Amino acid sequence: MVKRARYAEYKDSYPNYRFELSDDGILLMQCHTDGGSLVWDWKSHDDMSDAFADVAGDREIKLLIHTGTGENYNADWGLMPDGKLPDPPIYDAMPGVKGLHKLDEKAWYNRNLQWNVLDVDVPMISVVNGPCNIHSEVPLMGDIVLASDDAYFQDVSHFPRGQVPGDGQHVIWNHIVGPNRARYLLLTGKKLSAQEALEWGAVNEVLPKDQLLDRAWELARELVKKPPLVLRYTRQLFTQNLKRAYLDELGHGLARETYAQQEFFPFGGGMEPLDRAWNDKPWT
Repeated sequence: MVKRARYAEYKDSYPNYRFELSDDGILLMQCHTDGGSLVWDWKSHDDMSDAFADVAGDREIKLLIHTGTGENYNADWGLMPDGKLPDPPIYDAMPGVKGLHKLDEKAWYNRNLQWNVLDVDVPMISVVNGPCNIHSEVPLMGDIVLASDDAYFQDVSHFPRGQVPGDGQHVIWNHIVGPNRARYLLLTGKKLSAQEALEWGAVNEVLPKDQLLDRAWELARELVKKPPLVLRYTRQLFTQNLKRAYLDELGHGLARETYAQQEFFPFGGGMEPLDRAWNDKPWT
């Protein structure tokens, strides 16, 4: 359950999430790292959950535009542009029960992330400004999904490197494109181009990158002409079936992912680059 939040209180709270509120109540939320594309590490992972909780608790906003920055929406994994680990390091050896509790904490953040996005009670326009191979469920929970013509969707962080495809991937793709396509996508690590995502029904419009955000604002300004309660109740109406799907399967998938993850992350706290094989154990 989210709590009441106000823009002035959270707008400067997150180093990886920039907020801008227009006079007509449109909130822009941009993911970034130092002004460039988001680097996905435990800090940005956990903060995304808390940031969406604040957005969901803000009853002054009328619509959310959620997007990334630079070349990628979310495809940079844990390493800084110079190839080094962030400071402080995200690799932290945590064997045994301590590691298990760390994994459980991350699953808790993950579960809250999914629900906090669904608890956003205003229409959400997702702008996928480039490749998205990590946590694609977040933008796909938007009511309108726009993608750049160079974007693609991929779940490279789970099954392709030896993990159960949880984190909501097993829920959102099945819900949007159907079980056969979803299983194929998650098992093979397929790069689903923006055009294919449009054909599959996961994306509503594909545009050149430099036109993407302007189109989102155009749509947003038209939508916010409607009464505030109409906007809120319409979002609630649209998310109801998806909430049912998440209620049925999110905890189930996270439990299996967390349990099996001990074989991949027995230290329970680090993030490794995506090119490490599951059985290439750096702790031995």
